Amino acid sequence: MNNQNPITAIEAIDSIESTFHTENNLRRAHSTGVAFDAIFQPSGAAVPWTTAAHLQKTEVPAVVRFSHSSTNPNPNERLSPVKGMAVRFQLPNNTYTNLTMVNVPIFISKTPEAFIRLIQAFDSNSTWSQRIDALMHNTEYKTFGTILKELKPFRNFESLHYYSIHAYFLKNADLERQAVRFEWQPLTQNDDATSNSMENELIHKVQQGPPVRFRLLMQLAERGDATADPTIAWPDDRKLIEAGILTLHSLRTDNAESIVFDPTVTIKGIECSDDPVLHFRSAAYNESAKRRGVIKA
Repeated sequence: MNNQNPITAIEAIDSIESTFHTENNLRRAHSTGVAFDAIFQPSGAAVPWTTAAHLQKTEVPAVVRFSHSSTNPNPNERLSPVKGMAVRFQLPNNTYTNLTMVNVPIFISKTPEAFIRLIQAFDSNSTWSQRIDALMHNTEYKTFGTILKELKPFRNFESLHYYSIHAYFLKNADLERQAVRFEWQPLTQNDDATSNSMENELIHKVQQGPPVRFRLLMQLAERGDATADPTIAWPDDRKLIEAGILTLHSLRTDNAESIVFDPTVTIKGIECSDDPVLHFRSAAYNESAKRRGVIKA
């Protein structure tokens, strides 16, 4: 990162707006999707690592939004292969915490500045094949090939595996800290689709059944695992803890448009890592919300 000239959230959102088609009333990324009310039932398995209220033993209401990564309000679903799953756990006394994930395990850049340079390189005069070729040969984005391999064919939101990308620290009652990354794993691998719209397909399944559920997994870091670099995946042999089950139960008519799923919003028992991309997202989400007329909530 260039510490003398760090990019601002205003500059970042300006770059997105000047490069891609955006709508004033929509998010500047992951602009369209579908939202549900849900229930999260923690397993209690996370208790040795954290005092976080939603990871104890009492069920918690949640809001879940699935989205296409595109800024376009009418994206071609196949040309927008990165999908999002954002969850807000609603806790007592008007408190909450968020988990914001996508269907790839790592990020394309280790700094906000590198990511915005990538956005700015996507000018309207270049074709998709030219953009991909440029990325494949740019050492600053060496994770791009890995990300492409992770984007396997899909037909719906509910069969995808979602990852937090960023590391967090859990803190338990003894103030011991454990670095983790979170994952949502679908409980059903059924990839059948009866609709041309991923949103309509998911709505139909939630309304008609069987239940659409996801398992929350915590990947536990070991000594030496990177916690401040979202481009580095942890080894596959790291221990996974099943922290609970999320069940979608009803469509939200407001589509959760007033909710800002800021991934840095945590509660006692969970802390953000020093990942610069994670911390930058808070300011960027806030600027996006401001431009679409939403008070950050």
